[in-house]
Amino acid sequence: VQLQASGGGLVQPGGSLGLSCAASGSIGSISDMGWYRQAPGKQRELVATITIGGFPNYADSVKGRFTISRDNGKNTVYLQMNSLKPEDTAVYYCNANIRQARSILYKDFWGQGTQVTVSS
Repeated sequence: VQLQASGGGLVQPGGSLGLSCAASGSIGSISDMGWYRQAPGKQRELVATITIGGFPNYADSVKGRFTISRDNGKNTVYLQMNSLKPEDTAVYYCNANIRQARSILYKDFWGQGTQVTVSS
């Protein structure tokens, strides 16, 4: 199983950016999906998660600015980021709780990380 993230880049404060992350491989089913981020010198932190039923959960710091969504048919999770601030600068990682085919256990998988830089 692999998670491939795309999007990210450099954007000015107040701008918008979108991330996507597709899971592929021998997948039986996917439970929660989400995004985390890690800024230099800081621990990785939760940004947003979404259940298989589409219920989102956001970190307080991004509520009202970021929107998480998913396409279960494409095994893909998205993060739309609006009103970006310099403090949003970080490497963003996607995460998915996946049960591989022929397995009964779910475990976490991580994408490779994509850089988001908010700067003028």
